[in-house]
Amino acid sequence: MAEFRTTHAGTSAGAVRIDEGLRAHMNKVYGTMSVGMLITAAASWAISGLATTVDPATGNTVLTGLGQALYTSPLKWVIMFLPLVMVFAFSAMLNKMSAAAAQLFFYVYAAAMGLSLSWIFMVFTGVSIIQTFLVTAISFAGLSLYGYTTKKDLSGLGTFLMMGVIGLVVASLVNIFIASSALQFAISVIGVLIFAGLTAYDTQNIKNTYLQMAHSGDQEWLGKSAIMGALQLYLDFVNLFMFLLQFMGNRE
Repeated sequence: MAEFRTTHAGTSAGAVRIDEGLRAHMNKVYGTMSVGMLITAAASWAISGLATTVDPATGNTVLTGLGQALYTSPLKWVIMFLPLVMVFAFSAMLNKMSAAAAQLFFYVYAAAMGLSLSWIFMVFTGVSIIQTFLVTAISFAGLSLYGYTTKKDLSGLGTFLMMGVIGLVVASLVNIFIASSALQFAISVIGVLIFAGLTAYDTQNIKNTYLQMAHSGDQEWLGKSAIMGALQLYLDFVNLFMFLLQFMGNRE
């Protein structure tokens, strides 16, 4: 009986340590993601301000020299695809990086994403951007909370959702050239559904990954895992925001 009590107490203590560690891990994931979002928002707003000016003769907003270089020259293709290239590079180099280097790379990536998204301030009104952001934040919080707390195994959704993302990327690239409003509407609807599902799926996956690896004691790996988790949720948030903006955004 004494041995049972000792074993039971040890098990309980271990469970408490894992629970505290999971809480700290998720706080790091959400904290890193939030800093990334702030960097993206600040970079996007600042660059859009530098890219436009008011013509004193007409009172209309026009592009500056920087704006013309960013949005009308071939450089726009580099800016458009830079975040995608950086994601692949980050995934390839993560194992060779330290946790500190991975975090720095993530923040640089967030700034690059801000540059890529700066055009939205010239297309949509500031009020509608803020409203869409708030709706996205509330939706994201609810979906992520569901993924964290649900007992339902969401792992089966992973392959289906990733196939959906690939389909969205292909359809979006095609629509760059054909500019179909009907296809854009379909892409936006499907995009909202896919990234809503990915928010819940990724949150549960981040939690489960920590629980599987918590006993290893490899703090460096766990630190990099938190950065990767922040990147996954960051991408879910940004894509959910952009697809919702197609419905909620009021154009200038």
